[in-house]
Amino acid sequence: MTVKQKWAGWGAGIATALMLVLSGTAEVRAQDADPNAIIRIGSLYEPQNLDNTAGAGQGINEAFNGNVYEGLFQLQDDGSVKPKLAAEYSVSDDGLTYTIKLQPNVTFHSGDPLTSADVKYSIERVTAETSKSSRKSSLSNIESIETPDDQTVVIRLKSRSISLPYNLTYVWIVNDAAGNITSAADGTGPYKLDTWRRGSSISLVPFENYWGEKPKNGGVTFNYFTEATALNNALLTDAVDIITSVQSPDSLAQFTDNPAFTVSEGASTTKEVLAFNDRIEPFSNTKVRKAITRAINREQLLKSIWGEYGTLIGSFVPPTDPWYIDLTGVDPYDPESARQLLAEAGYADGFTFTLDTPNYDPHPIVAQFVQSELAKVGIKVNINIITANEWYTKIYQARDFEATLQEHVNHRDIVFYGNPNFYWGYNNPQVVDLIASAEASATEEEQVEKLKEANRIIAEDAASTWLYLYPQIVVSSASVSGYPVNGLNSQFFAYDIVKRAQ
Repeated sequence: MTVKQKWAGWGAGIATALMLVLSGTAEVRAQDADPNAIIRIGSLYEPQNLDNTAGAGQGINEAFNGNVYEGLFQLQDDGSVKPKLAAEYSVSDDGLTYTIKLQPNVTFHSGDPLTSADVKYSIERVTAETSKSSRKSSLSNIESIETPDDQTVVIRLKSRSISLPYNLTYVWIVNDAAGNITSAADGTGPYKLDTWRRGSSISLVPFENYWGEKPKNGGVTFNYFTEATALNNALLTDAVDIITSVQSPDSLAQFTDNPAFTVSEGASTTKEVLAFNDRIEPFSNTKVRKAITRAINREQLLKSIWGEYGTLIGSFVPPTDPWYIDLTGVDPYDPESARQLLAEAGYADGFTFTLDTPNYDPHPIVAQFVQSELAKVGIKVNINIITANEWYTKIYQARDFEATLQEHVNHRDIVFYGNPNFYWGYNNPQVVDLIASAEASATEEEQVEKLKEANRIIAEDAASTWLYLYPQIVVSSASVSGYPVNGLNSQFFAYDIVKRAQ
């Protein structure tokens, strides 16, 4: 589906949380909190299944990452990466061997002890040929995983990987005896799965034998809605306590300047992307892709969808990534220049293509805007509306498309443009080399410079059209606090959320 980690040594400051409280009251004081309160979370993203290697979609990350499952390392809401199930680790001088010691006395929800065999099993689940994890390729340079004892994992690499701890945050440690987890769960996190009512909710309850700090509440229920109006009404009528991500600025008027609610804007990594199948004509032609980008008034689009919220971006890299540079001036809105580029590419009379778009907001509306804009330069767009499941099988798996709209939620995902086998098929050997050599960097500075250069080239190639960066807006009842606001990789840690006692 959506296609959404840095260790402590990198420093937490690069992607510092941007939180702006627009309305509401101060945080709930500890003495006023009800430790038994059930936190009711409203979301539009129900998982398709419960296994993040089986195409479950972004909703599984929101509900389970850090809550039910934990990794050796964990991406924090401020963008830093810290050890989690890894008590300590060391790296060999050549950067090819990571030796990791596990936290002691950790048990799975089933009661089984965590061992190095579980870690090996979990990493191999993500890298397996059948895995649908978007980060499978990022871990493909693992040569071997050794388990010299129950508490030690040794990972040997084919080449240096400066992002290995970051990439390991995508690996949830699963009990190797758990079997099929598409509708069950056996993690080490502070909550265990209680019930999954398909089409309705997922309930989590505190795990009484959790090895770390216990949750500050009595449990969490993720309530799922199929459209934004019903979700907003649930908060207005006290059916939920929090909306994880507001999908329409029109709804904010109901909550701002109302002391019963708190509206917070965080730092987003969700990009709305018009992705081309760069393998096929006419999208294999850089001039055609640049013409399309210049023909779309992205500023007007963003304002029409999000009002005063959201950010224009000129590449796939958001400001929270260390290799961000402002590239909005590379292919600015210029319909006349777009027509000229089309003529130079041999399409003076335009052409026709089909745009596949998911059926949920705001994609159909964005598709109509794109259709209208491209018609002005002679390009006819046929819109094909499909379900999220169809998008995954048709676009992401089969690559059976000409162009598509999709939101990409992942943090630090420029690496996808260095993979010619990714669904959009972009293949610039210079970018492939830069991204690969950046990963083999000995220092952060070297990695950042190489990825900045790759970022510039990808933008100059108009590998895709990056329409805008979503705002990250969380709305809650004023009676709750302690929730994350940045939504990196759609994760939503629930264990610090507190609710005022009634």
